[in-house]
Amino acid sequence: MDFIVLFLIVVLGLGFVRLFKSRLSPTALSHLQLLWFYHVVFGIYYCFFIQGDAIGYWEVAKRLNYTEFLYGLTQKGTYFMFSLNYFPSQVLGLSYFSGTLLYSLIGFMGLCFFYVTCYQLIPYNSSFMGYALFPFLFFLPNLHFWSCAVGKDTLLFFAVGAFVYGLLQPVKRLPLLLLALAVSYFVRPHITLFLALSFGIAYLLSSKVSTFQRVFFTLVLLGVGVAILPTVLEFARIEEATFDSFSQFSSSKSDVLSRANVDTRIDISSYPFPLKVFSFLFRPFFFDINGIPAVLASFENLLLLVLCFKVVRQELRSTFFQSPFVLKGLVLFLIFGTLAFSQSLGNIGIMIRMRNMFLPGLLLFILWSMSYQQAQQASRTV
Repeated sequence: MDFIVLFLIVVLGLGFVRLFKSRLSPTALSHLQLLWFYHVVFGIYYCFFIQGDAIGYWEVAKRLNYTEFLYGLTQKGTYFMFSLNYFPSQVLGLSYFSGTLLYSLIGFMGLCFFYVTCYQLIPYNSSFMGYALFPFLFFLPNLHFWSCAVGKDTLLFFAVGAFVYGLLQPVKRLPLLLLALAVSYFVRPHITLFLALSFGIAYLLSSKVSTFQRVFFTLVLLGVGVAILPTVLEFARIEEATFDSFSQFSSSKSDVLSRANVDTRIDISSYPFPLKVFSFLFRPFFFDINGIPAVLASFENLLLLVLCFKVVRQELRSTFFQSPFVLKGLVLFLIFGTLAFSQSLGNIGIMIRMRNMFLPGLLLFILWSMSYQQAQQASRTV
């Protein structure tokens, strides 16, 4: 049965890639197909070699009764995940391996949305040390590793990608936008809040978008943010939206996670703010190595650090304001996520997982920044 599911999932992945045939060049399409097989390898590896909460999400769902299933559908977070996995795990009787492949497909769909968005919005393919950055950056291991497992991170990666892609043509892709918001809301409501605020502000800052679209979508997205704020506070167990309550919540989360019985725990409570941000964005680094995955992640983070340094050295303000509104929104989403999670997470493994949904924003802005500078240099030589 697992081999049949594997075959079907691979075919479905290739079929999904073909949906973008008219939007990509033959070379870009072939690279996306290669990314799919690359992604499947990570899914198989994760299934057999990583022991984490992904197994729990699947196995608990197999033991739910119908009443518990219905109850979970009305909840957010973990209980919703159990109910979401009820049909494939219990009704269809799929194994954890098949479930991982199913989630790998969902995560890859999110990656496709980011990939096509990048291809459509960024005109120049810049290089680093002689290598073209697109699609090279889409092969970074952590981008695939945390978007193939059974769990919240894969669904959120899909939701953010679908939301970004949907905003390229919001009226035509309204169902996709609503699906993305619904998924993020039931998995982690605060991510929906970040999305609404980030892209609402991005619309407001984008002069290239028509006035009607700017006003309409800014009001809609900010309205969504205001509407779900009570749910977010309830989900996070924060009684009121004050700085002190958010600070207390961050401190308590940091304390719990840093005491977790895992090899990747770190105590960030005494870190200054810049070091907390650095830890969230660029760790594990070489001084954190405790195995082969950490070695790979360290090289990946070193590359990101070098590329970020190149971006910061350029005209950062001008680069940001000249970017398409979708990229502005991704950058703001990255900033909101970094500010929120860098203050509360005390575990490198959890940091990488949480960072994964924000990582495409960093990658796309790096590609945009280098493309923008290349365009500026070209205009000066004309």
